[in-house]
Amino acid sequence: MNASEFFALPPSLAQFAAFFPADAPPWEWLKKIGAALATVPAGPRDPRLPAGVHVEGAVWLHPTVRLPAYATLIGPAWIGPKTEIRPGAFVRGNVIAGEGCVLGNASEFKNCLLLDGVQAPHFNYVGDSLLGNRAHLGAGVICSNLRLDQAEVIVRLPAGVVATGLRKFGAVLGDAAEVGCNAVLNPGSLLGPRALVMPCVNFGGYLPPATIARARTSVATMPRRD
Repeated sequence: MNASEFFALPPSLAQFAAFFPADAPPWEWLKKIGAALATVPAGPRDPRLPAGVHVEGAVWLHPTVRLPAYATLIGPAWIGPKTEIRPGAFVRGNVIAGEGCVLGNASEFKNCLLLDGVQAPHFNYVGDSLLGNRAHLGAGVICSNLRLDQAEVIVRLPAGVVATGLRKFGAVLGDAAEVGCNAVLNPGSLLGPRALVMPCVNFGGYLPPATIARARTSVATMPRRD
């Protein structure tokens, strides 16, 4: 399974193309985020930073990035044009965001790649994950990146189980994938382009393109009261 089945690297991130080949498994891209950021030349501290925005390490902000009154940005990080960082956002290192993204209020981002137009606007956790162009997370969505037994994360594909070599691996969302409010994506979740996870669903595994994951429900018969 190749990254090209989920998304294409947009022109805004062309400088990193050598690190993210289309014919590689998408989880291999996670291993290259740090190396890609190491190629960004160091620059002066952005003079536009509001007093309440705390910055540590190498953080590159395009001049058109919208900054909030307060947030924490820990490098290395590269934030592309016309992206909006909202109040309380926590960027926790090894983060690349393309053009027109939303890094939302009280949301945390760590070792992740956000392609153009990604929206993670409210109370989201995006750890060790790849979000395709125009992917959207509803409020409270969690990309869980660590198994409870802390073992290697595997991915479950139609052809079988594949080892990733990663102890921390959240989710891969294809272009225009949608995840409803308060859903949880378990470690190693893969959502194809335009796939949709309904609100409050606990999802794991592979969701093919343009399909919907719904909660499994059961109906119990209540005893009659005479």
